[in-house]
Amino acid sequence: PPAELLTERRQAGGVRTIVLNNPRRRNALSLPMLQSLRRDLLHDVKSRELRVIVIAAEGPVFCSGHDLKELSSEDDVKHHSQVFELCAEVMTLIQKLPVPVIAKVNGLATAAGCQLVASCDIAVASEKSQFATPGVNIGLFCSTPAVALGRSLPRKVALEMLFTGEPLSAHEALMHGLVSKVVPEDKLEEETMKISQKICESSKSVLALGKATFYRQITQDLDTAYKITTKVMVDNLTLRDGQEGIEAFVQKRKPVWSH
Repeated sequence: PPAELLTERRQAGGVRTIVLNNPRRRNALSLPMLQSLRRDLLHDVKSRELRVIVIAAEGPVFCSGHDLKELSSEDDVKHHSQVFELCAEVMTLIQKLPVPVIAKVNGLATAAGCQLVASCDIAVASEKSQFATPGVNIGLFCSTPAVALGRSLPRKVALEMLFTGEPLSAHEALMHGLVSKVVPEDKLEEETMKISQKICESSKSVLALGKATFYRQITQDLDTAYKITTKVMVDNLTLRDGQEGIEAFVQKRKPVWSH
């Protein structure tokens, strides 16, 4: 399909849903697919109306990873670098966005598709979903997916996935922390929207500050992490919504956020 049709973007009630929309190619993260996904993630991202982003997919495969046709010897090293660099940009962009990003997974997520799930802030999966990094089976070790995987899973679980290519079931993924919740397929939309709507009840500016700080401190040693977050707690109190929330609590009323 043309690049503009590879993803579908819709938004209502503060929730933007981006649908990977190339099921015939197993929603592979081709260069055009990555470009389309980046465009939809960044579209009007500072708008007060945007409060949460959900990444979903059409078809039985959430995302199969890179399009291997793009990685053949027919393409040069420059093209291969472009693919992996854009993929890394999109994965890191997800954590830099000022709103929470939820992966809504209903099916198989492999290689860079598994990386996409691991890169999201929250992941809700149906019971039939599976997660794998099978690159080793075709001679292409999943080194870039390992970055996100190694930060989401215990090291030995991540390395078993990377060394064997064997999939995790949805419940195994939940047990090891790759996903946040597992629900029956017919409850997936309802559960994802429930989380999204709960996020929409909070101040966008407070959540943006909190998300940025979480990812900043998580890679630091304990003392540095507390220094960073102590300052941010003080900064949070200087926000209009920081004061509004406290005043509303004291006055026993619902806060009115300015975002």
